[in-house]
Amino acid sequence: MPVDEDRSEYRWSDVPTDHLRREVAEALGAFSRRAIDPDGRKSAAVLIAIVKNAEGQGIWLTERSPGLRSHAGQLALPGGKLDPGEDAEAAALRELHEELGIATPRSAVLGLLDDYPTRSGYVMTPVVAWLGHSPDPTPNPAEVAAVHWIPLSDLDVDPLFVPVPGSDRPAIQLPLLGGHLHAPTAAILYQFREVALHHRPTRVDHMDQPRFAWE
Repeated sequence: MPVDEDRSEYRWSDVPTDHLRREVAEALGAFSRRAIDPDGRKSAAVLIAIVKNAEGQGIWLTERSPGLRSHAGQLALPGGKLDPGEDAEAAALRELHEELGIATPRSAVLGLLDDYPTRSGYVMTPVVAWLGHSPDPTPNPAEVAAVHWIPLSDLDVDPLFVPVPGSDRPAIQLPLLGGHLHAPTAAILYQFREVALHHRPTRVDHMDQPRFAWE
């Protein structure tokens, strides 16, 4: 599939597995990602884990446990802050294991997307990994209330750019799972779609978040 091919209506389930993995890795390798100095903020990482099942290729989204002190009940990618001595790749894979019980070698990592600064005081590094056929996740109930598998084709939706009271920057929303996914997760998945799947260099670190994400 040539890089300049129009993929707007492409059925990702039809792409041979090895071909898709190679294309995603090449797209991420060619992308000039932006790293952000934490400058007093906490460093964190999230994992976009590409997983194959009978329906094709997709990713996991978690629903955060209602007992968590922050962002309870929200949809999120597996992830969390870096432990001392960790880099983003190690932290993202560790969080996947802690949250979903899936152990993945570092060799599964295909690349990184732009750092995303959050209103809650973090700089998030999105890590993309190829898991292939993976065991079913076993959610840690202390952190994860539910796991959703999202087909790659479901990411090919028209994003919504909405105003944020008190901000001169719009927030992005993605229609998913019968509702709307909000930033930062929506921004990160939008960039993943544009860069890794459609080979369109796209920046999202200027996009804001809804007020409930940082108040």
